[in-house]
Amino acid sequence: MAMAKKVDSRGSVQAHLLGAGMILAIGCWRVLAPGGDEWSNFSPLMALFFCGAVYLRGDWRWAIPAFALITSDLILNYRHLGTPVSADWWMAANYGCYALAFGLGIWAAKGKSWAKLGGGLVAGSLLFYLITSTAAWAVNPAYLQSLGGWFQALTIGDPAYHPQAWTFLRNSLVSDLFFGGLFAGVMEWTAARAGSPSLLAKDRRQATA
Repeated sequence: MAMAKKVDSRGSVQAHLLGAGMILAIGCWRVLAPGGDEWSNFSPLMALFFCGAVYLRGDWRWAIPAFALITSDLILNYRHLGTPVSADWWMAANYGCYALAFGLGIWAAKGKSWAKLGGGLVAGSLLFYLITSTAAWAVNPAYLQSLGGWFQALTIGDPAYHPQAWTFLRNSLVSDLFFGGLFAGVMEWTAARAGSPSLLAKDRRQATA
């Protein structure tokens, strides 16, 4: 029994190291990936914060996706703006959304359900789109401060910019489901190969109860 617990504990540590490594590797992908308007909002960050809360353990589990976020932001800001630091409403809205994604991940970690995992990822995409689009509507003078103007911000967006705003939601959904599914699939496959219970359980003992 003691040997089984030792092996299971070792497998848990390895799984968490794998999860942390995947978060950092996918964060690097954000820096190296090709850009372009058609790929706007195709980003792994919401999925990383969500899955980090689901699969990693401990009070500091938020620090790994936060490190990937801040480091990649510093690099991208310097590349595109010539300065590593850029503080504006867009960044504030984004960081707030990442905190919400982490909270959704904590909720999803309370039960090992693929439906909960997928639902959390989709909810994160929708919240990100609603929050950032509403923020754009509130600060952009191109939008009427009315229900019609808000609806425009959610659909076609500012006519001066391309592509239309709804494509951001499409790209967010695709990227969140892709990166979240990739992360969860690798973690669950690794646990299954090691003979460990599903890592979606909040407490590993729950999965063997």
